[in-house]
Amino acid sequence: MSRIGNNPVSIPQGVDVNIKDNEITVKGKLGELTQTISNGISVKVEDNAVVCERASDSKDHKAQHGLMRSLVNNMIEGVSKGWTKELELVGVGYRASNQGQKLDLALGFSHNIVLELAPEVKVETVSEKGKNPIIKLTSFDKQLVGQVAAKIRGFRRPEPYKGKGVKFVGEQLRRKAGKSA
Repeated sequence: MSRIGNNPVSIPQGVDVNIKDNEITVKGKLGELTQTISNGISVKVEDNAVVCERASDSKDHKAQHGLMRSLVNNMIEGVSKGWTKELELVGVGYRASNQGQKLDLALGFSHNIVLELAPEVKVETVSEKGKNPIIKLTSFDKQLVGQVAAKIRGFRRPEPYKGKGVKFVGEQLRRKAGKSA
């Protein structure tokens, strides 16, 4: 029995949910998101909540049931509150700055990395003296914000000896001991 899939998703004030053909559209104050509904899953709006039901108890339908409910929940939460990811640059000389939607990263390579971000993602860089620079990514689309954050982290992943690199704020790194003399 799917515990996640059976939970209804409550619709907050100011969010519209429309189901047409095989697509669900969620519209709120921050934006609009559309998702295709999986085969074998039916999505209905009942008394200010979205309910997902599956056609059978096959393994594929059970997996899609929980996934569809989570996607709808993420869409509703995204258009009402938004999603934020924070990245921290750990290392000497590692810097980040932004001009509009262009993110300029100095990560110890010979040239800076300039990344053009999607218009749905808002970027903000915080550089305080004595602290590591922080990049804040905000959007109403959870998948997009996670993908952009993973791409930025992929430029210089944290290494296990000194911990230098781009890491998520609050991420626990597995550290290794150096060579013992």
